[in-house]
Amino acid sequence: MPPASCQPAPDCNLCPRLSRFLKEQRAAHPDWFNAPVPPFGPGDARLAIIGLAPGLRGANRTGRPFTGDYAGGLLYDTMIHHGFASGTYRADPHDGLKPHDAVIINAVRCVPPRNKPLTAEIRACNRFLACEFSARPALRVILALGRIAHDATLMAFDLVRAHYTFAHGARHALPSGHVLYDSYHCSRYNTQTRRLTPEMFSAVFGEIKKELAA
Repeated sequence: MPPASCQPAPDCNLCPRLSRFLKEQRAAHPDWFNAPVPPFGPGDARLAIIGLAPGLRGANRTGRPFTGDYAGGLLYDTMIHHGFASGTYRADPHDGLKPHDAVIINAVRCVPPRNKPLTAEIRACNRFLACEFSARPALRVILALGRIAHDATLMAFDLVRAHYTFAHGARHALPSGHVLYDSYHCSRYNTQTRRLTPEMFSAVFGEIKKELAA
């Protein structure tokens, strides 16, 4: 398993704005998780799925990535369909859902106001993402959900963004030996506007399965 240094402290104050926002949420909702959300999945996973940040009433409430908000339904159903998870997703961290050979990690661990982290906050939290990548020797494929996750992944490897253009379904071979795949984020907006369909999302996971089987 990755070392504890890959996870921010529960009272992390690297990002003052996020720290203040979390304090407000702890006061308003003392029964919520309200802390940096840890990754979800095994330490020897060959696939890392990179999200943006915890949703206010999703992961920030439940303590598990993509759990409790709209995006989790499509993500976990697709993972189950392709064998990267088992069980039934019920938007509850106690639903028994279990990832297989896949781990979900947010680029920013703390919930941002209006679901929009600032560039400085993405940079401040990037040390933890880089730590996760370096501490997982079995990791082969990274799936970035959205442009910000894509850019944060490149930052973690100290790579130039201009050399790896984000596009849904794109495949990028990284100098580290990892392969980076891109997908539009499975957000309510993207799915309701049909920018991302379940079929499009599933196709990316299908390509990743082939990559890992090669």
